[in-house]
Amino acid sequence: MGRLLIVIGVVLVAVGLLVNMGLPIGRLPGDFAVRRGNVSFYFPLTTSIIASILLTLLFLFLGRR
Repeated sequence: MGRLLIVIGVVLVAVGLLVNMGLPIGRLPGDFAVRRGNVSFYFPLTTSIIASILLTLLFLFLGRR
């Protein structure tokens, strides 16, 4: 449990550094944004798929030990 929390913390720090360096996480092609009047809707489809793949690979490699 402790090792998992450390890995999650390191991943969050890495993502934070990438965002601060200018990587457009959350505004990728395939993310839907609709604005009509006072209402806006944003659905990050591509970002969700990439995050799912990365988390699946992370837990796959962590589970082998």
